[in-house]
Formats: sequence, C-alpha cells, structure tokens
Amino acid sequence: MNKERIRELAYKYALLNAFLHNGKAVAKAVLGKIIAEDPELKRRIPEVIQVIEEVVKEVNKLSLKEQEKILSERYPELLGKKPSVEEKKLPPLPNVDKYKQVVTRFAPNPDFVLHIGNARPAILSYEYARMYKGKFILRFEDTDPKTKSPKLEYYDLIKDDLRWLGLKWDEEYIQSKRMEIYYDYGRKLLELGKAYICTHSSSEIREMRKKGVRCECAALSIEDRLEMWDKMLEGAYGEGEAVYRVITDPKHPDPSVRDWIAFRIIDTDSYPHPIVGSKYVVWPTYNFACGVDDHLMGVTHILRAKEHMANTVKQKFIYKHFGWRYPEAIHFGRLKLEGFVLSKSRIRAGLERGEYTGVDDPRLGTLQALKRRGFTPKSIWSLILDVGIKPSSAVISFENLSALNRKIIEPKANRYMFVYDYKEARIVGVAKPLTAHVPYHPSFPERGYREYKLTPENGAISLYISGSDFNSLKEGGNVRLLGLANFRILKKSTESLTLEIVGLSLDEAKEGKYPIIQWISPAFSVDVEVLRPYPSKLEKIRGLGERELARVEPGLVVQFIRFGFVKIEEVNANKVLAVYTHD
Repeated sequence: MNKERIRELAYKYALLNAFLHNGKAVAKAVLGKIIAEDPELKRRIPEVIQVIEEVVKEVNKLSLKEQEKILSERYPELLGKKPSVEEKKLPPLPNVDKYKQVVTRFAPNPDFVLHIGNARPAILSYEYARMYKGKFILRFEDTDPKTKSPKLEYYDLIKDDLRWLGLKWDEEYIQSKRMEIYYDYGRKLLELGKAYICTHSSSEIREMRKKGVRCECAALSIEDRLEMWDKMLEGAYGEGEAVYRVITDPKHPDPSVRDWIAFRIIDTDSYPHPIVGSKYVVWPTYNFACGVDDHLMGVTHILRAKEHMANTVKQKFIYKHFGWRYPEAIHFGRLKLEGFVLSKSRIRAGLERGEYTGVDDPRLGTLQALKRRGFTPKSIWSLILDVGIKPSSAVISFENLSALNRKIIEPKANRYMFVYDYKEARIVGVAKPLTAHVPYHPSFPERGYREYKLTPENGAISLYISGSDFNSLKEGGNVRLLGLANFRILKKSTESLTLEIVGLSLDEAKEGKYPIIQWISPAFSVDVEVLRPYPSKLEKIRGLGERELARVEPGLVVQFIRFGFVKIEEVNANKVLAVYTHD
C-alpha cells in the first residue's frame, strides 16, 4: 500500500473520530481503524503513525461543522447516510383535484402467487396512494371457481408477498364474500331495463355478436327478466343454460363488448369454491364484480395493464346505466423479465410435470423465487419506479435488475472464501505457523476480520484453491493467497501446486500484478452447496467454504469472493446450503 492510500485512510478515520469526539481526533484510535481495514499495515506501523499524526493535526484544525460536511460529502456511509441520488418520481395522477381523497386498489386473483409483473400495479397503486395521503385497498377477485380457480393457500401467500415488498393496505376485501351485494346490483340493473337473461348457447351468442344482432331475449319484459333471474339464483338452470347480459351496443367495434356477460352459472358441486364451497351457483364475471366494487369502495384511480382496456370499456357501461362516475383509468404496458418464466399457466404446467421444485424455484420470476435468491424489495421497487407508467411494454434484462440489487446488497454483504472443483496447493519450506487476516468487508474495517493460524506439518501446509484458478496459474509464476502471503509456484502437476513463500506485502503483490485468489484450509473448512439457476436447469455446485460460514445466520446475503453473491439458506456444523443471487 502506497503512502497516499495510507493518508486517505488516515484522513477518513481521523475525520470520523474527531466528529464523534467533539472535534478532536486521537491518533491511537485512528491507527486501530486503519489496521482493522488492512491488517498487513502492522508491518509498517512507524510509517503509518507518522502519516496519522500529520493528518490528525490537519483535521483537528477544522470546526466540527466542517468535519461533518466533509464526512457527509466524501464518506457518507460512515455517518449511516447514503450518497445523494436523485430519486425517480412518478408523474402526477390525472384529475386529483376532483376527488376528496385518492383511493387506489390492487386486485389479484388468488389462483397463484405474485410475480414481478404483478408487483408493478401493486407498487404503483400503493405508491400513488401514499403520495397523495390517500387510501390503498387490497381486494381478492375470486369469482371464477372453474377456469381461474382460487386456491386457499394463495390468499395468505399473496399477502406475504405484499408485506415483503413493504406494502400496507388500509382495507381488505374478498369478492366471494360479497356475492349478495353483486346479486343486489344485478337485480337493480334488471329493474332499470339495462340487462337481461339470455338462454342461448355460447355458440349462438358468438354468432349474434359476430353479426351485430341483439338477442331476442332482450325483448322480454322487465318482469320476465326478473323472474328468470330468480330462477337462475334458485338453481333452475344448469351450467351453460342461462347467462346474465348487460345491454351495451350490438354494433360496438369490439365484439366482446356487445351485450357482455355479467353473470354465469358454475356447477360448484364439481368446482367448489375454497371459501364458500358450493353455496352459490351464479357467479359474477370479472367486469361486473370489479365495476361494482370500484364504485362502492370509492376507487378514484385504477392502475392496470393495457390488456384491461377492453374491460374498462365494458365496465363503463355499468357506470353509465347506474349514473355513476367512472374512476380515472391508467393503462400501462406489460413488464417482462428476460430469462425468467412469468406465465402462470407455464409455471403451473412445469410444476405438474415436476420441472420446477415449487413456486420459489430460483429460475422463476415469482416474488417467492426472487426473495429466495436474495433480491431485495428495494431493488424491485427501484425497477418498477424506473419503468413507471409507460404505456409501452418494458423488457427488463436480468443484468438491470441485478445491478439495482447489487447497489443495495454490496455494502451489507460480508465476504467469505469459497472454492469448488478444487485442487491442492501445498506450501513447502514453512518453519513456523502462518496467520491469515481476512476482513469481513474491505470497505468497512469496523466489522473486523477473522484470523486463521495455519500450522505446518513436516514443514508444509496443505490448502485448496478453485479449479479455475488452478488452471490459470503457471509453474514459475507468482500468486498471492488472499490475506495470507505471496508465493512462487515451484511445481504444477495435474492435481496440485507446490508453493514457496516469497513475501508478505500486499503492495508487492499489487506492484507485481500477482493474481490474488481465495483459498481454503481443510482445518478451517465447511462443506458448501450452492444452488445456481439457469433457464433450463438448477445446478448444484459443491465446494468448500471457510469455517466462519457456519456462523452466518440463514436468510442473509453474503458474497463469495470472486464467485458472486449468494443467499444463505441453511446452516449446520458440517454443511452450508446457499442459493446463487448474481455476480
């Protein structure tokens, strides 16, 4: 380490020490911090002390306010602050002044867990409600027990996903518990003459829509319509024998809008609902239940994907018939994450075939999987807010998401040595023990370091290095083992290296451009298995990690030096299991 680098360290820690002690730094305290960051400077104590004393005098001439200002600007992490970064802001919502309170909602179907695409409307809706000090509603839309059958476990898993993202909702509703409300408004719409019961087959309805012809069932009197409605509710019709249709425009450019279906009969003996069982046979379609609920719950702004634009058109007919004001609707494009499977149907099919290990399989784009891999809620928030509410679809690369996550986890993740496909490195001619000093994080010396005392047997010490490093090293070359010493490669066979010590200085290694590699002592090791996802497979990488890994709390993300970030999943005395996050 050159003198300028020592001076930089001295200045940083002298400023911090002075700020913490009423403007006056103490050289001894500064020395301790520097040695903790770079233990190898113990061999240059006189030189380091000389630099520290010069710097301390300089820093102590500054006022406390000046010290804090320089710390904030140059070393914000020491004050627990983050460098100032311009935060992405969402554009204002339209027509906010027309409402007493902004009310948004997130309305998932509990037929599966959430994926990163679902996180977009959830985060945007929540963030807008928070921006305007409004209300955010969580509503489970579960009125299709047949084709989009809800599962009981997903109600709680979705809430777990939202809590993990940091979302808090003010009100919570489950549509299957609101069936009587939908029946009531279904009756009211019939009484207004704006809906009718249709007994034509689905193929006949399609043909009429195609021709732009209104069904003759619409010509029945209101009394007859109400009587047929009562029969539907009483179970007089079987599945597919009658539907409830909202009167719109038989010539509408979109055939699906033409007298769209608002209620249908589902055989709940065959397809029981997980919450209400077979209590109901007449079920509202998405557009009817959603339209009624948005009005009754006072939703002012709906944020959803462009695929719902036709649904917006359909729902506006209900509002027009009842004389209600339709909320502001903002439609945005789809969000795709390259390299991840987001399609619910594809994931379900893969689960059924045994291709995926579960909804948290690291290859998937579900929030459960991203959480398991070590992605942070903040990285997903940053991604969503960066994309915003653009109407065009957004394709996000894995590298972009990884870059956002890396900025968040890099300062927090301690460093550990890990080797795989390993080969032996044998140090010969060792007369006394060698002690390695490996810092937990090079940028945060206050976290300390661990020591490994390597005792020779018959003048030799055996270690392991990764196969990739082994392959890159050449006989006669030099190498530095991280935190330990510099070595010359005396001999290289197909399975091992023979090394001799040539020095201890890190500066010498840097000046000589020696490769600096991680290593593991079998005396201080633990078995490690890393689950690494690829689009088509999950690879299990087995190797050795340093013993300190057995003390890491499961759930933490750490960095395996020169390998990548991993999330520790399981720890015991003999083995550590981890999931690869990204490099």
